[in-house]
Amino acid sequence: MRIEKKLSHTFNEFMQSGKAGGILLILCTIVSLALANSALGADYLGFWHRYVAGLSIEHWVNDALMAIFFLLIGLELKRELYNGELSDLRRAMLPILAAAGGIAVPALIHLAFNGGTPTQAGIGIPMATDIAFALGVLSLLGKRVPASLKVFLAALAVMDDLGAIIVIAVFYTTQLSFAYLCAALGVFAALFLLQRVLRVRALWPYLLGGALMWFFMLQSGVHATIAGVLLAFAIPDSAVEDDAASPSHRLEHVLHKPVAFLILPIFALANTGIVIGAGWAAELLTSNSLGILLGLGIGKPVGIFVFTFAAVALGACRLPLDLAWRHVLGAGLLGGIGFTMSIFITNLAFVGQAEVINASKMAILLASLVAGLAGFFWLKFLGAPLASDPDPETMDFDDDKAH
Repeated sequence: MRIEKKLSHTFNEFMQSGKAGGILLILCTIVSLALANSALGADYLGFWHRYVAGLSIEHWVNDALMAIFFLLIGLELKRELYNGELSDLRRAMLPILAAAGGIAVPALIHLAFNGGTPTQAGIGIPMATDIAFALGVLSLLGKRVPASLKVFLAALAVMDDLGAIIVIAVFYTTQLSFAYLCAALGVFAALFLLQRVLRVRALWPYLLGGALMWFFMLQSGVHATIAGVLLAFAIPDSAVEDDAASPSHRLEHVLHKPVAFLILPIFALANTGIVIGAGWAAELLTSNSLGILLGLGIGKPVGIFVFTFAAVALGACRLPLDLAWRHVLGAGLLGGIGFTMSIFITNLAFVGQAEVINASKMAILLASLVAGLAGFFWLKFLGAPLASDPDPETMDFDDDKAH
C-alpha cells in the first residue's frame, strides 16, 4: 500500500478552509492592530466592551461564538478517534506522545520563569497550538511535504487542543456553582441518551440541548466553551468515514466555513486590538513574555521532537515510512503557532489585568509569526523527499512492523 494516504474529503476541506481562513485571520489581526493604534483606537476598543443582553460584545465573542469553534474542534477530535489517525492505538501513540511533549516542555519553560509569581497563571498560554493556522501554513507547501506529515500534524494539533481544553476546564474555572454544573452535565446525559438509547438522528434536538447546556455551563463558572466540546461527543456519528448521512459529519461540514471565515476573524478583531506603547520592547523582556516567547518558539519544537524521538527509540511507535526526522522538527516549529488558543487562554489567565494581557498578546503574536515563518521555510527547503529516504513504494505501511 502506498504510504501517501488518501486524505478524506472532510480533512481536505478543512485544509483548504484553513489556508484561506489563515490569510483572513492575518488580515483581521493587522486591521485590529492598526485601528487600536490610530485616532479611532479608543472608540474601536470601547466597541468591544459595550454591553448587550448583560454581557460585553467581547464576552459574547469569547464565550458564545468560540463555543461553536470548540464544537468544531470536538467534532474533529471525535472523527480522529473514531475513523482517523487516533482510531488505532498503535498509530495514535505517535501524535499523542508528540502532543504531550508539545504541552509539557513549554509549560515547564514558562513555569521556570514565572513560578511563584503573579504571572504563574499564564502557564497554559504556550501549551496551545492554533490548528487552523498550523495546517494553513502546511497547506501552502502543497505536495512538497508528505501527506503523512499533514495527518501527523493534524492529529498532534487536535490532541494539543484537547490538552488545552482540559487545562481550561480544570485550572481556569473561577467560582464554581455545582448546581449549574450538574444541570449542564444533566443536559449532556440527556443528549447522550438520545444518541445511544433512543437513536435520534435529527440534529435540532442536540443543537437546542447544546444551547441549554452552554447557558448552564456559563452560569456554573466552568468556561462556557467546554459545552461545545461536550455537545460534539453527544451528536450521533457513523463508523463509516465521511458518511454523508452522519449528523456529526453533516454538522462538521456546515461549520467549517462559518468558523474559518466568520467566527475566528471576529475573534481576532475582538482580541488583537493591542495598544503598542513606547515601552513595548521592554515588555517582551518580562518573565511572563519570555515564558511565552521561549515556550512557543523553543519549547514546542523541542518538546514535540524529543518526545517523538524517545517514543520511537523506545519502540512505543514508529514514524510513517515517508516521514524523516526533519519533517518532525518542521511540525514542531509549526506547533509553536499559538495564536487563537493562546490568546483565548490569556484572557482567562489574567482577568482584569489589561497590561499583562496586552503584553502577553504581543508575545503570542511575535512567537506565532516567528514559528510560522520558521516552520514554512524549514519545510520548504528541507521537506521534499531525498534520495536517501526510504522508498514508500517498496514498503507496506499497514504491516504490523510499521507500527
